[in-house]
Amino acid sequence: MSAAARDIGIGQPAVSERIERLEAHLGTRLLRRNTRRMSLTDSGALFYERSKVAISAADLALAVVDERVALKGLIRIAAPYGAGEEVLMPALLKLRAKHPELNIELVLNDRVVDPVTEGVDISFRLGDPGEGDFVAHPLGDVRRVLAASPDYLVRNGTPASPDELIHHAFARVSGLFNDSRLPLISLNNQIVSARLNVVFSANHWRPLYTMLRAGEAIGVLQYPVCRQALESGQLVALLPEYTVPSFNAFLLYPPIAKASREVSACVAFLKEALAETLRETNV
Repeated sequence: MSAAARDIGIGQPAVSERIERLEAHLGTRLLRRNTRRMSLTDSGALFYERSKVAISAADLALAVVDERVALKGLIRIAAPYGAGEEVLMPALLKLRAKHPELNIELVLNDRVVDPVTEGVDISFRLGDPGEGDFVAHPLGDVRRVLAASPDYLVRNGTPASPDELIHHAFARVSGLFNDSRLPLISLNNQIVSARLNVVFSANHWRPLYTMLRAGEAIGVLQYPVCRQALESGQLVALLPEYTVPSFNAFLLYPPIAKASREVSACVAFLKEALAETLRETNV
């Protein structure tokens, strides 16, 4: 209560009175109070989380329309390999074109980076974003494709079913398919777990891409990084009646109360630009 009063420049009794008025308006208790501590009720926790989303949306809307002042300074953005290079970079080019005085530092790694605790302003992430003192805004999906080169298929044959994958050399990105199994979704939404013969691992997608292009293995790539190779015939999608589960994509950023105007404006811009890029690259 005291900290809230200091933040908004009023006395603590006024904060208590406003909370009591809010509870009366809502017709429910938001806080449990006793002489030693205070905690949220279930209704209070729900109201707090939903209110943060509403306030965040309103602040971001203001940041979008307020284009009279150019964005300046340094923005640090974390992103994964692959999607960071092929999905985020087009959006960052548009952001720089719109705000040429903005300096951007891009940090690529495949960890989930908390923008509040790990020294970045914004984080673009794939998969489960986890929990933390940040907002995780869903952007869409990043498709993945099981692929091989035509040369590999000529020499080793084309797998006709998930059961046949075990007979083929498989290359992977480190940390994925650690149990040597590949989940696949059939046309009738059944999950199949295919056994793999893993012969190569790398902590970056590009060596894996090189292995597949060279005809040395089959593997799973994010669609944005292999789209051109698939369209040109340099790679071929395997088992077309099955799909590899997509990655969910999120934009992670601090609560608006902790974010600068520049961060809020960049978040608003990237939400729209990344969602558009994901729609285009997943076609």
